[in-house]
Amino acid sequence: MPHRAPGAPGHSAGNHLSGKVIKYYRPRGSAEVRHLIDNGFQAFNAGRLSEACLIYSEKMLAPENDTTIGLTIAGALTPAGLGGCIIELMERGLVDFVISTGANLYHDLHYALNFSLHRGSPFLDDVELYEQGIIRIYDVLFPATVLLETDSYIRDFLVRSGISGAMSTSEFHYRLGLDLIEKNPGCEAYSVVAHAAKSGVPIYTSSPGDSSIGMNIAYHELLNGGTLMIDPNKDVNEVCAIILAAKKNGCVILGGGSPKNFYLQGQPTLWEVYGIPKGGNDYFIQFTTDQVVWGGLSGATPAEAVSWGKVNPGVLPDTVVAYSDSTIAFPLFCEYAVGSPHNRRPRKELVHKRDALVADLVRQAKAAGDTKPIREEPAEIDRHR
Repeated sequence: MPHRAPGAPGHSAGNHLSGKVIKYYRPRGSAEVRHLIDNGFQAFNAGRLSEACLIYSEKMLAPENDTTIGLTIAGALTPAGLGGCIIELMERGLVDFVISTGANLYHDLHYALNFSLHRGSPFLDDVELYEQGIIRIYDVLFPATVLLETDSYIRDFLVRSGISGAMSTSEFHYRLGLDLIEKNPGCEAYSVVAHAAKSGVPIYTSSPGDSSIGMNIAYHELLNGGTLMIDPNKDVNEVCAIILAAKKNGCVILGGGSPKNFYLQGQPTLWEVYGIPKGGNDYFIQFTTDQVVWGGLSGATPAEAVSWGKVNPGVLPDTVVAYSDSTIAFPLFCEYAVGSPHNRRPRKELVHKRDALVADLVRQAKAAGDTKPIREEPAEIDRHR
């Protein structure tokens, strides 16, 4: 039994778990929402959200642009029910690959395994919740047993699957998603990880040890002698290969943090490290509540990103930062996209093309290396001047 027992004797959950179950909302392309955004969202942050909707639906999704679209996810968004929006975009081919915090993928597993998360309040007594065995993510509540049983599933999967050796997070999540579908048929309708495996969308985690999934992989190595090793080098090269192969590149960034930079660093990796002048992203959309005055903005504004070669300097009009909570902005954004004329594209199914794309990256990097000029030594400084 874990040291932190799920509840103490003599206590019950009371009414804390009586709130509505949080479900994955699937956008339907509401004409009323599109009308509101087109005609009512005219200035300030509403205007930026409207601008983001237009860039995405009219440019990034336009068939002639054939944009490869990456979605990055930070913050507790799957516990808040936003997984349904992500599933809808993947189903329609409107997102080609995903970079997420591990926590979002771990909490997505609760839905795949048919556990319940409930609406609650951020103003509860957390000591009382602890005593009753209830976990709180701001205003999302669920029993601690959900964590323990999800952990048990992950460890069981690691043993049953027999997976071993070094692999990318995209490969690990693909195999995990297939297992979820096999064990819980139909769960791809309400699990991002399972649906990604079904639709061929690779999912990457920029910090694989920073989540309960990574914690259970560590357990598997320590106590089961497992040899599975998540290799971040494979992730870096796969993402670079996907970006390199794209006709145009665009991103939709929810929050910021490590997933945002892990995507954006692909362009500098190509030109700075491999010597391949790809040219920067063509489209950039971010929803964030961070502020530029603090110096970070989770990886910088689009304008600052130009200096790094992350964004093409000629496309700044096709970049936008909407300063809004993703739990508000993203469902509206998805409703708009699903209701747009370009609301469905053939899925690229990049999870099945990774090896070929990396092989092409190797070829181009070697060719670029063969043509690099020999680096001249800097002139000696005259210390007597």
